Amino acid sequence: MFQTFKEWFWLERFWLPPTIKWSDLEDRDGFTFSKPSHLYLTIPFALLLLIIRHFFEKFVATPIAKTFGIKKATRKIIPNSILENFFKTSTKRPSHDDIYGLAKKSNLTERQVERWFRSRRSQERPCQLKKFQEACWRFTFYLLLTVAGIVFLYDKPWAYDLWQVWVDYPRQSLLPSQYWYYMLEMSFYWSLLFSVGSDVKRKDFLANVIHHLAALCLMGFSWCANYIRGGTLVMVVHDVADIWLESAKMFSYAGWKKTCNGLFFIFSIVFFISRFIVYPFWILYCTIILPLHYLDPFFSYVFLNLQLLLLQVLHLYWGYFILKMLKRCIFMETIQDVRSDDEEEEEDEEEEEKDTKSKEIKCVKNGLGAGRHLIPNGQHSR
Repeated sequence: MFQTFKEWFWLERFWLPPTIKWSDLEDRDGFTFSKPSHLYLTIPFALLLLIIRHFFEKFVATPIAKTFGIKKATRKIIPNSILENFFKTSTKRPSHDDIYGLAKKSNLTERQVERWFRSRRSQERPCQLKKFQEACWRFTFYLLLTVAGIVFLYDKPWAYDLWQVWVDYPRQSLLPSQYWYYMLEMSFYWSLLFSVGSDVKRKDFLANVIHHLAALCLMGFSWCANYIRGGTLVMVVHDVADIWLESAKMFSYAGWKKTCNGLFFIFSIVFFISRFIVYPFWILYCTIILPLHYLDPFFSYVFLNLQLLLLQVLHLYWGYFILKMLKRCIFMETIQDVRSDDEEEEEDEEEEEKDTKSKEIKCVKNGLGAGRHLIPNGQHSR
């Protein structure tokens, strides 16, 4: 049964143009071609990258963060078994009735219970240090991939008609640089997929998972079918903008707002040029439109281009968020990642501001002077 499935899965009409057979892609006369078995190495490479990432974040990213003044801030709260048990077993955001009942059980005021839950929620949110570590790792690797892509491709025929990918197999011998570029790129995306559960979750969590899966599927399919030239160009176009985004995040977490804004503007320009001009009007045009003048549509043509179109849909999705952040930057003079799941944090900050204002009002009403302070139990000390 397995052999039957294998023979069906690797049918030439699924993967190759009608005029090409698998025998045409066998190594011969100094020509080397990509093979599906090469992709097995991307999994152990991905696990190796996770190990490297752990030590990088610990011994490289963390010291850099400390030089920027970023520390692992933890908000201390008074232990309370009743509230802790409710937090873990029921809900992290209790209703007014729940707060009333918990206040009675724990012999606290309702406001104290609210503050306890707010502080407890803040402990579970990722701190600035963790966000900086992730951004630093991704910046470093995207920079490595972009430099590698440019070095591997700078002397190659960038303007070469990509439509010949479909008909020019005999001249598409695999180069060592292309092999390692693919291995690094695919291993990196596997590592991102493996760590997606532990990384900081954002609003585009699902879109990121879809993107990683689509990217891996696209790279794996293009590798197996020997569409190497198109695949390398797609990877470079995507990596070149991500460097600026991750660097902007790093400076944002460090509090360097003007530097962050400048880098984000550069990222926006590179993003829209690379993914809304170069990608659709050059790469997609050469992989979708031009081949139709020479070949009838076949399965791998349709399958590959559907994946490329899916990436373009994700570009539109992220472009919407980028425009929102640009709007914030222009009108609020600051950039905040609108993809972050920060609604709870904003609500908590609003509640804290209300608490502060409430205390100030009480101080005024009670005639407290500068030498008097409020203490947690609501009594006054001189």
